[in-house]
Amino acid sequence: MGLMLSEEEIKDSETIFTVPNLISVIRLIFIPVFLWLLIFENKIYLAAWLLAFLGVTDFLDGWLARRLGQVSKLGKILDPAADRLLLLSVVVGGIVSGVIPTWLIVIVGIREVLILLGALWLLIKKAPHIDVTKAGKLGTLLLMLSFPLFLVANSHAFWSQEAYFAARLISIPGIIISWYAAFGYIKILNSLTKRKLL
Repeated sequence: MGLMLSEEEIKDSETIFTVPNLISVIRLIFIPVFLWLLIFENKIYLAAWLLAFLGVTDFLDGWLARRLGQVSKLGKILDPAADRLLLLSVVVGGIVSGVIPTWLIVIVGIREVLILLGALWLLIKKAPHIDVTKAGKLGTLLLMLSFPLFLVANSHAFWSQEAYFAARLISIPGIIISWYAAFGYIKILNSLTKRKLL
């Protein structure tokens, strides 16, 4: 059985060409494909499966980074950037297609815009990068499980009713945990401000 590297054993690398980074790039490339299938082709069921695949890659690249010892500085920026763009694409796709509940789109959309603004603020101030927390990852995981299910619920799949029930069941804790993580990031920003790093 292979050993998983601990956080202490992992050091950020300057390497760009790693397997996790490649997966993040693939995720970025397929985001427009997802939007095309959902908005222009109206292939909701196919878009749901692609979105589910992209959600899996989000957690696969982080796991591989630690498993293979390929945690890199680029990856720590590329991975969350791809996450934000994927979630924002779901928000846009949900608004245009109307297949995701408006209440969920609004709640997730506001959070993603705030996180994006915070990231841009850090970039402008050339402040230290804030790593994604476990709560942030878990919240994203739950939301990325619920979104494809909402798509399936609006398709002609035989299990659309079950998908809708599961989507609502998963999305609520996903929202709570993701907002909890967002407030955690705000606390970190506060701390950086007090230390005059912003």
